[in-house]
Amino acid sequence: MSHLSSTPNIARLRTFVVSFADLLSRHPDEPEILREGGALLSELVSRDDWLPEEYAQPDPVYYRQYLLHADSAQRFSVVSFVWGPGQVTPIHDHTVWGLIGMLRGAEYSQPYVLDPSTGVEKSGDAVRLEPGQVEAVSPTVGDVHQVSNAYEDQVSISIHVYGANIGAVSRSVYTPEGERKPFISGYHNTSLPNLWDISKELKRE
Repeated sequence: MSHLSSTPNIARLRTFVVSFADLLSRHPDEPEILREGGALLSELVSRDDWLPEEYAQPDPVYYRQYLLHADSAQRFSVVSFVWGPGQVTPIHDHTVWGLIGMLRGAEYSQPYVLDPSTGVEKSGDAVRLEPGQVEAVSPTVGDVHQVSNAYEDQVSISIHVYGANIGAVSRSVYTPEGERKPFISGYHNTSLPNLWDISKELKRE
């Protein structure tokens, strides 16, 4: 089934949310979260038939962040990032662990390090994410980067999981000189996909 289907397979997202909550209920350390959670996210983004179209809509000027699920204890959140052609983020941090899985298109993630004397500097080459691939960020494994749509002529979408309600986390963007500017991202949507209405699935059986 392609992403053009008018009936998204929302059960995939529900299964992912339940599995990720089960993982966190074991109180794993961060390396385990990134390893096992990354495998769960890779499985989710390896099939592009489940994201409802209203959470895949680009903006002509800015990238968009749509909340797909927020854990009731705010242990984690799941969002879709929608990149219009050629769109790019500022250099920014996250302050919590995060997993980024590519669903559609491709993106570049350029890591940076903070240098008190020179500002922010690139740390190695940009990583290109293709559908099904997952990258991790956190203050312990590398938390500052800049992300861009790899395409100038098509939309790209990545699915992110963070160890907090990321839209309410106080974070920072950085100028090339290293000046830090605080921001809270929020979300572009005011309603969530209904993961829990399984009646339609039962009626199809």
